[in-house]
Amino acid sequence: MSGVMKKYVLWFAQEHVDFRQAEIAALMRICNIRMNTSANHNPERPFWVVEMADDDAARKLASRSMSLRCIFELWAHSNQGLANFHNALREHIEAHRKSLASVFDPNNSFKITVETYNKHFSQKEKVAKIETMQYLPVEGPVNLKTPDVHYWYIEFWGLDPMNVPEQPLDILFGRWIADGKRDMINEISLKHRKFIGNTSMDPQLSLLMANQALVQSGDLVLDPFAGSGSLLVAAAKFGAYVIGADIDYMIVHGKSKPTRVNQKVREQDESIHANLQQYGCGGLFVDVLVADFSRSIWAGNMVFDSIITDPPYGIREATERIEFKTQRKTTVMTEDAVHYPSTSPYQLCQMYKDLLQFSARYLKLGGRLVCWFPMLRKDLDSDVVPRHKCLQLVANSEQPLSGYSSRRLLTYEKVSDSEADLDGFEMPDTVVENFRQRYFTQLAEDNGTRKERRLALREVGRKEAKKRGKQQQPDGKWRYVEERTDES
Repeated sequence: MSGVMKKYVLWFAQEHVDFRQAEIAALMRICNIRMNTSANHNPERPFWVVEMADDDAARKLASRSMSLRCIFELWAHSNQGLANFHNALREHIEAHRKSLASVFDPNNSFKITVETYNKHFSQKEKVAKIETMQYLPVEGPVNLKTPDVHYWYIEFWGLDPMNVPEQPLDILFGRWIADGKRDMINEISLKHRKFIGNTSMDPQLSLLMANQALVQSGDLVLDPFAGSGSLLVAAAKFGAYVIGADIDYMIVHGKSKPTRVNQKVREQDESIHANLQQYGCGGLFVDVLVADFSRSIWAGNMVFDSIITDPPYGIREATERIEFKTQRKTTVMTEDAVHYPSTSPYQLCQMYKDLLQFSARYLKLGGRLVCWFPMLRKDLDSDVVPRHKCLQLVANSEQPLSGYSSRRLLTYEKVSDSEADLDGFEMPDTVVENFRQRYFTQLAEDNGTRKERRLALREVGRKEAKKRGKQQQPDGKWRYVEERTDES
């Protein structure tokens, strides 16, 4: 491999911004790619200027990314105006004329796409931008549908639509290399999935979790809180064998209440296995078990490559465990009677303690646990993230859910097999233990605050209406009052 690195632009979709770095870092490890970023790198920008070895490395990175729109080879960019940009592009073409000869081959059709971020340009203005690059030595025919070479011209006008600068903050030009794998998001869309539940995971987030878990073909992946199996579908799409468990008998067997509007009863073939068959992954389905996670059912020599899961928080889905009873009421139960075990609340702190200790015991060394962790946003500065001596926290990304709550996607990697560290769980339970109660208390407080805010806004509106000469009528509406003059 040559030591000379080439510059590329990673163009991201502007959603789930906080997850970008974690996904790219995971894909670099999966694909064994080395990548450098610039000194003034800003991860919140949709365009990252990076260095990679060659086009093949860029294609590997894009082939699994759910965050990337595309990658293109950077020829020129400038944050000092159009004149400086055109000079830089001319210099690049002149300096690399020999290596670019195949790109500018007269037999190659081409297309130039003009994109602007945070500012709208008309088609006429876009064509004018293309006309300023008459010096490009392109001689082949124009092909707007399937060009041999696709060029991108992009102007970045900042991130704030309420504060657009007079000049673009950056101008970039390059040759398209590869699109991201975002088409897979639509491929496994919940809209057309055979079997879904109340809390089925968004396809993009489930695929991001599989990437961060370093899921690869042939791996064995577990979801101990499987629900309707969305995370199992994502892992299977990357070639992993999947196994799940859940305490809810009805959801595991596809007999729970239908989620879709106007669907009264579930179809006979609705199940997690049916979902995997729908996406051509039926052969990767191992099983889904009815099990209480607080009471491990796994053999001591069981090993998983990855564990990806979304534990219940007690908000939309109950946190339950099987209630343990030391004595049986002889007046109620007989030896041959069918037993339906009662459940009791599964405290959040205990659940995450069990999850991290389970992962420390059953993950392979270097394997990853990727799980969601709920928080109130006022606790973001608090160190309430669960930790374990055998697991290293390698990524922590936030997804805001409302003005007062969010959840964090935590990615752990197993770094120790020491028996002495298996009980090394740490988490302050003062904030997390009563999460459900604190959530609904905050919800009630927030609703009250919004009501007061609406009343205050109405009062401001009344005052403004009076200043403009309006008066409140008996019907409650505000109208202008016409002034009448007496004529002699």
